[in-house]
Amino acid sequence: MKKHLTNAGILLLACLLLPLSVLSQRRNKLQSTLPTYPEELYSSLDYRLIGPFRGGRSAAVTGVPGEPNLFYFGAAGGGVWKTLDGGRTWDNISDGYFGGSIGAVEVAKSDPNVIYVGGGEKTLRGNVSSGYGVWKTEDGGKTWATAGLEKSRHVPRLRVHPTDYNTVYAAVLGDIYKPTKDRGIYKSTDGGKNWKQVLFVNEQAGAVDLTFDPNNPRILYASTWHAQRPPYSLISGGDGSALW
Repeated sequence: MKKHLTNAGILLLACLLLPLSVLSQRRNKLQSTLPTYPEELYSSLDYRLIGPFRGGRSAAVTGVPGEPNLFYFGAAGGGVWKTLDGGRTWDNISDGYFGGSIGAVEVAKSDPNVIYVGGGEKTLRGNVSSGYGVWKTEDGGKTWATAGLEKSRHVPRLRVHPTDYNTVYAAVLGDIYKPTKDRGIYKSTDGGKNWKQVLFVNEQAGAVDLTFDPNNPRILYASTWHAQRPPYSLISGGDGSALW
């Protein structure tokens, strides 16, 4: 009887240790495959303002691999901007298509002419602007078309599959003034024509960030945020506070 119990205990211990071993091997493999950069590349960095003048706050910026002078950024109240000369000059490329508040800008690695933009800023504060869903361009920002999620209100992050620009994920924070089911992570496999909610936590907590596993785009990591701004009111009282 003791022998059977001992064998069962060994088997149970092996089952418990196996996932830890696999996780350790995966972590070691990830660390060995991630690119490393010399520290001196960062130690001499000197940040400076490159415009545009009165561009306002922004938390949505992206470059394009292989194009050192090409950048895009989305402003909290000024739409999407593009530079071809490393920031010396900027052009607004969203005027006439969608509203000004931008939370995410994502360029497809498989085709840099394909860009997805999420409306609604993610820098929540005393005054905050919502957006109008997701928009998409296939010609580097010359023309735009709506790509759904009109009820999202705030899209802090978009991620496009590294080899398929029609597969895109959206982190949706949702309406910050009331509970809603339109939050979480959404996925589209047809370039934004249709979306499926693939992660929902609750009606108060929305998705605020999202990223791929660098070695396997089928694995994603998401973070959620319970962030709400209760509606405010100015109320007049009369009759010694008996009436409001």
